[in-house]
Amino acid sequence: MQPDLWQFEKLAARSGHSLVAGVDEAGRGPLAGPVVAAAVVLPTDFPQQGIDDSKKLTERRRLAAFRVIRRKALAVGVGIVNAARIDTINIFQAARLAMARAVSRLEPKPSLLLIDGNFTIDFPAAQQPLVRGDSRSISIACASIIAKVTRDRIMLSCHRRFPHYGFDRHKGYPTPAHKQALASHGPCPLHRKTFKGVRELLETGRPC
Repeated sequence: MQPDLWQFEKLAARSGHSLVAGVDEAGRGPLAGPVVAAAVVLPTDFPQQGIDDSKKLTERRRLAAFRVIRRKALAVGVGIVNAARIDTINIFQAARLAMARAVSRLEPKPSLLLIDGNFTIDFPAAQQPLVRGDSRSISIACASIIAKVTRDRIMLSCHRRFPHYGFDRHKGYPTPAHKQALASHGPCPLHRKTFKGVRELLETGRPC
């Protein structure tokens, strides 16, 4: 039986928070492309069926859930931080920045943020970090789905610009095929220059 993913939202409502946003990101691990965050505010009658941590869903189920969330959520915000900015401020700070950007785009504004992880973000609202929150909170699970699908679509667009890297298949993650493409072609402007696996190629003089 699927656990009750509404437990934290229910606790928040009993504490006086009528609008709660779940916040999550996708893309901290890849060697290329942006980190994408999403923030989602749900109505109390939003159906739990079909919703889970995006990593546990097949692509077909994830896309179906994405469409339901977009149609029924009270508010959805997306924040994107590109590879160049990631290299400047590091991936952790870039993920926090993407989350803050996502929350800033919500309307109406939430009074409480449920954040996947063990950290808070720079935003003037009450915040509750939840480790593994994408499998414990329906709002965070929905945010993880929005972030993942949005980022995958961005990487498909990146594939059209740089088809020889195979971004349509691995989405920038360090798969053997991606590493082989990097060894053959060197990094492209979408690669994160400070990440292991890219940095070493640049140090040997491969252009970016």
